[in-house]
Amino acid sequence: MKYYNVKDFGAVGNGSTDDSKAIQKAIDTCAENGGGTVVLESGSVYYSSSIALKANVSLYIQKGAVLKATSDIDGYIRPCSTINDPKTALVGNPVTGKPSFAFIYGFEADNAEICGEGVIDANCYSFVERKSEYYVTGNFYPRPTCIYLEKCNHITVRDVTIKNAPFWTLHPAGCDDVLISAIRILNPLDVANSDGIDPDHCTNVRIANCHVECADDCICLKNSKGNSEYGNCENIIITGCTLISTSAAIKIGTEGIADFKNIIVDNCIISRSNRGLSIQIRDCGNVENVSFSNIMIETRRFCSDWWGSAEPITITSLRRDENTVCGSVKNVRYRNITCKGENGVLLFSTEDNPIQDILFENVSVEVEKTSKWPCGIYDLRPCIDYGIEEEKNSCFFIRSAENVSFRNVKTTIGDSEFYGDEINSESKIERF
Repeated sequence: MKYYNVKDFGAVGNGSTDDSKAIQKAIDTCAENGGGTVVLESGSVYYSSSIALKANVSLYIQKGAVLKATSDIDGYIRPCSTINDPKTALVGNPVTGKPSFAFIYGFEADNAEICGEGVIDANCYSFVERKSEYYVTGNFYPRPTCIYLEKCNHITVRDVTIKNAPFWTLHPAGCDDVLISAIRILNPLDVANSDGIDPDHCTNVRIANCHVECADDCICLKNSKGNSEYGNCENIIITGCTLISTSAAIKIGTEGIADFKNIIVDNCIISRSNRGLSIQIRDCGNVENVSFSNIMIETRRFCSDWWGSAEPITITSLRRDENTVCGSVKNVRYRNITCKGENGVLLFSTEDNPIQDILFENVSVEVEKTSKWPCGIYDLRPCIDYGIEEEKNSCFFIRSAENVSFRNVKTTIGDSEFYGDEINSESKIERF
């Protein structure tokens, strides 16, 4: 294994000099020589504009080293499906999922790796402005993605700590064979859109033993419009993670123009989150064969700037706009799940597109008021036909679902003006 210390290429590591040219030179030299490891040694802060990761290169950030993103937006790569001309016109917009700017960018960087026990600091507060005590957003959108890896196969991100993302943190798109292991994502809980891990049109993904705190979704599977040239999001395993979110801890959607299939989520703990497990279909993509098991969920209300109303489990399939033909959701299993929070389980679709074949087995749902924020609502955003709907909360609130089965399901609801019956369902529930 060949090693390339970025200081040998002119990096200073004093926290103020832009070291991006030196880091990029080390990466390029490593790639030209067939691959190896580019080292950011401990004890230094490497202040940097964007860098482009290359095939067969391992970017190793030693414990005690920090790679910190510049606050100058003019120093950011603008992804455009080719690394040969990375600063062409902007391509991002609010729903495509393809970023306008990226701090670390890789295109066709097969066998690339980001690793080490150091820190990547994406410098979020340089790109946002405060809207309220509980909510910060940007003055342009989308803001820089921290790590964007496009059309990269056999890639690994492990052991690093990533913090202060101004927009999505780790976004692999159109990638196959992705391993994300033992990383920490520590984003402020007031910075909007700072998703943790967003596999987008990706296949054969393993996310294991990670801790994620972020304002918005911790782990979100997507099939974005901006990356529509890639296929389905399928063959995904998420296991052994601890998650804290102001939106959904684990979500499928809302961007979903292709299908989501064969997904396993197991052995996770979700705490202090606005939502737990959420499937939100708003586009033409379908969801099929999903298993959630051995998960503890604790939810609470946040201010209304954040989507969600403390639902531990949510499945909704609703039209994004008047041109949408909404996808279906079927064959979803929830086993050995403990839910405790300010709201209950929500299944909601339309009569012409019912949710199908849902199993709850060894599931307990306890609803109790704990925060200062009002309950008695269900949040169906984003869609054209519904919004924030006033309705007394239940342990299970079900509309337009077929073949819903309960096996050893326990419900408990507190005494509050916001709460109604333990089960409020217009659909038949099979009990075993």
